[in-house]
Amino acid sequence: MNMIIKNFTAFTFMSCLLLFTASAHAESEIYTEYFSDVAVSGYDSVAYFEQGKPVKGDSDYSFEYKKATWQFSSQAHLALFKANPEKYAPQYGGYCAWAAADGRTASGDPLQWTIIDNKLYLNYNAAVKEDWLKDAEKFIIEADNNWPELLK
Repeated sequence: MNMIIKNFTAFTFMSCLLLFTASAHAESEIYTEYFSDVAVSGYDSVAYFEQGKPVKGDSDYSFEYKKATWQFSSQAHLALFKANPEKYAPQYGGYCAWAAADGRTASGDPLQWTIIDNKLYLNYNAAVKEDWLKDAEKFIIEADNNWPELLK
């Protein structure tokens, strides 16, 4: 019986901790992984536009923007981002675009990306990206409408 109480207490504590962490995390304008302040999981958001693929950034080329650290693969990409961060930052702060359309937040995977109308979108995983691409225009409209309220 004592072991059951200990397990229940541990489970309750961990559940509360995860709930608190997830709630606090969801309020951030830019998605970062737990215990990190690095945007786009350290990928260079300019590379999607300039190289057409995800490229890992380097901490030597980093920049603070919207309370997150953005990393780039080169000084040139860092300069492009500094000149126009809204152009290169992923939509919805790097959260999953499909989830934003559904009125919630979820992590965005930098390997599941799309550029539509010169804007970068990330999705949770490959299956979600596939569903999102079936009607991306509709989902973008829905996510654009939902986004301002999702972080409140």
